Amino acid sequence: MSRELEQLRAEVALREASLADASRELASGELSEHEYALIEQRERAGIEKAQARLDALRASDVGVLARRVRKRWRLLVGLGCLGAALVILLVSAISPRQSGNSITGGIALSNAQKVQQYLDEAQADIANGDVATALDAYESVLTIDPKNVPALTQVGWLDFSAGSSDQNLKVMRVGVKDLRDAIALAPKSPAPRLYYAIVADSTPGNHVLARSEFEVFLDLHPSKGQLAIAAPFLAKFGLHA
Repeated sequence: MSRELEQLRAEVALREASLADASRELASGELSEHEYALIEQRERAGIEKAQARLDALRASDVGVLARRVRKRWRLLVGLGCLGAALVILLVSAISPRQSGNSITGGIALSNAQKVQQYLDEAQADIANGDVATALDAYESVLTIDPKNVPALTQVGWLDFSAGSSDQNLKVMRVGVKDLRDAIALAPKSPAPRLYYAIVADSTPGNHVLARSEFEVFLDLHPSKGQLAIAAPFLAKFGLHA
């Protein structure tokens, strides 16, 4: 994104310089008023378009930063409602990624490689009990790929957990929406279903929904680790793998 910002700034500067040159040429008689008007119309339209994109990128940067700050603060408040141990256990057991190398370094990476390494880093952070830093990594994944199902699932679960701990319904709803989005993107993936089922079970009035989601989860051939996590919930609803 920083490269695009620089390119847009350069484009604006070049177009402004072109306008200045055209003004001088008009004054010296090298350009007619009609020719100048065409140049002015073209360059001002280009400047407005580039400036609009610049403003959008800046707003996006501010929004992402604010969201990360809010999430970091909420996680630091604590994840007591559902239990920090359950949060770490769920994230580490369900995520398909393994810990890997840091994304920092001098080699330019493709977006797919960056996504993979952020996911790897998040898993390493979870293994070390550093949920807040893991969330930063998952957020970085979503900045590159907003439809990445593993990251969307983890962010949704962590948001819901933090919102529950802080009794913040707005944050909880954001988490639930992320989980629903993950299910919509990957309806045959058992991980988002399991998270969503646990969320439903932990909120009043959603007993029927929770049972239904656990039933779907079982039909999706979950892994042994996922079944181990789900075991106490399945027993509660009288369900069997």
